Amino acid sequence: MDSRIPRIRSKLAKVPYQVQRSHSMGAERHAFRLGPRISSMQADVFEGEHHIELPLAYREFLVELGGSGAGPFYGLLPLEECRLFIMDRQPPDGSPRGFHHVNHPNALQGDLFLHVIEMGCTDLCLIGVTGPLTGRILIGNADGFWPPSVSSARDFLSWYERWLDHMRDGKDNGALGLTSPATVASAPWGPRARARNTLWPQAAEH
Repeated sequence: MDSRIPRIRSKLAKVPYQVQRSHSMGAERHAFRLGPRISSMQADVFEGEHHIELPLAYREFLVELGGSGAGPFYGLLPLEECRLFIMDRQPPDGSPRGFHHVNHPNALQGDLFLHVIEMGCTDLCLIGVTGPLTGRILIGNADGFWPPSVSSARDFLSWYERWLDHMRDGKDNGALGLTSPATVASAPWGPRARARNTLWPQAAEH
C-alpha cells in the first residue's frame, strides 16, 4: 500500500471538524464521505473491457480508500460511470481545445483520458491513461469553452491530498473548487452581504 493512503484517510476524516476550512464546491452532494472500495478484480475487469491500465495511484485510491464520493467538486465518479475521452485538435482560430468521448463519430485517434470527477455541465476532470500525461489530472471543457489545464501534482494521490491540504488551510483554489472563508464572507452571496441586506434592505435593491 502507498504510504500516503493512511495519511489521506486521516485527513479526510478530520474535514467536517475544520471550522476554518475552505468551502468545497459540490461537497453537499458527498458530505466528505467515500463510497465502498472496489476490489482488485473489479479494477482488472474495467481495464480489460476498456483495454487500458488504470494509473497506479488512482487504482490504489479506489481499492484502498473508496470507489466513489468525497473529492473535489461533486466528487469521485464510480468506476462503472467513468468514460474515456480524447482531446480535440487545436482549432485553427486558436480557441481552446475540447474533448470527445472515444465512441463519438468526431473523436480523433490520440491519447486517452478517463473522466473521474464530476464537475457539472460539460466541464471535465480527467486523468491521463495513455501518452505523456498518464497519471496526471487535468481539467477542461468538452465544448472548448475554456482551455484544458494540467495539474502540477505528480499523480492522483498527490492531487487529492492537495485538495485536502488547501481546504484545511482555508485557501482559494479554483482548479480544486475551493473558496476561502475570507472570499466567501465578502462574496455577494456571503454572510456579510446577507447581513447588509437585512440591515439596509433598501440599499440592497440598487
